[in-house]
Amino acid sequence: MPLVYIATMKVVIAPDSFKESLSAAEVAAALAVGLRRVLPALEIIEVPMADGGEGTLQAMAASTRVSLHAVEVRDALGQPISARYGVLDDGHRALIEIAEVIGLDKIPAARRSPLRTSSFGVGQMILACLERGARHLVVGLGGSATVDGGAGMLQALGVRFFDGDGVAIIEPLAGASLADIAALDVRELDPRLCHTRIDIASDVDNPLCGVRGAAAVFGPQKGASAADVVTLDRNLRQLFSLLEQSCGWQVAERPGAGAAGGLGAALLLVLNGQLRPGVEVVMEAVGLRHHLHGASLVVTGEGRVDAQTLFGKAPAGVARLAHEMGIPVVAIGGSVQATEALWRSGLFDALEAAVTEPCAVADALRDACSNVTQAGVRLGLWLALLSKLHPSL
Repeated sequence: MPLVYIATMKVVIAPDSFKESLSAAEVAAALAVGLRRVLPALEIIEVPMADGGEGTLQAMAASTRVSLHAVEVRDALGQPISARYGVLDDGHRALIEIAEVIGLDKIPAARRSPLRTSSFGVGQMILACLERGARHLVVGLGGSATVDGGAGMLQALGVRFFDGDGVAIIEPLAGASLADIAALDVRELDPRLCHTRIDIASDVDNPLCGVRGAAAVFGPQKGASAADVVTLDRNLRQLFSLLEQSCGWQVAERPGAGAAGGLGAALLLVLNGQLRPGVEVVMEAVGLRHHLHGASLVVTGEGRVDAQTLFGKAPAGVARLAHEMGIPVVAIGGSVQATEALWRSGLFDALEAAVTEPCAVADALRDACSNVTQAGVRLGLWLALLSKLHPSL
């Protein structure tokens, strides 16, 4: 493989974000800078990726013709917040990233409590998309601060909830107040939703309740104590007992129902959403397959590459598509734990860590851009070395 070939080959860089440090677009740009320092004639295509969680809106906006629009809604604690959604194509398709509205990162650690947080603002954003004319919604789940089963969202969309005295519950429902619900009425759900396709982008396969449910698995990450988890799980069961009875079918045990504190279940049951792996939704939207045609190498990655990367994460989805097309894949991680499961999977042909020496997490986050750039340099040097090891190829 002569150096002249390696120096001019096509490389597609399609990473996820490095959480708390770099967006997917920033990771891709830093890797491109590093590669070009060694091989300046490379044809590099940057395609920022995501898996439906935080960063999905930004990644798609960087790769596709997405116009961003801001709307004032309520955050998870009921405070006004300006949140963005994206409009694609001719305006009939809209992208919602729920972390823009009810993201855990928007709430100070001391105030995090899924007993008090609500998804009401997500319903408000859906209404804003409908008002703009959208009839196909892509809803990216992930990073939420809520475990309300989507009750708050459903309130905003017209579902009515009543307490034991038959009085309508007006305040946005939260994890704790689900216990107040004695009856509900879905007949006043916004009628436009009956004619709206909803794709749910998520990498979560948890059911709604139980030991793998929304409260048990994700509640503690959102500030729930052990006692809170018990309360939240009980409240979710009560809520969906009523919702499933009203809608006539069951979703609580379906994989993905527990996504985003039960928002997945509400979208599936009441809004007839279709659950799809988040990375597949994003790959389709950004046209990754098209970008991969003619590529000789794909570079992907995320903040930590380990065995969990194999399960629904963006780098795994990118790698599977690349291998389907016969293209080798390198994964770059802020850190890399090369477990046997990871390297035996065959998904990645090589692994490279951006951080090469022990350091504090704060230092790694601070120097992330420089570290990722240097990882790109090292990858470029390996490619140049390959040409010298196999000059006849």
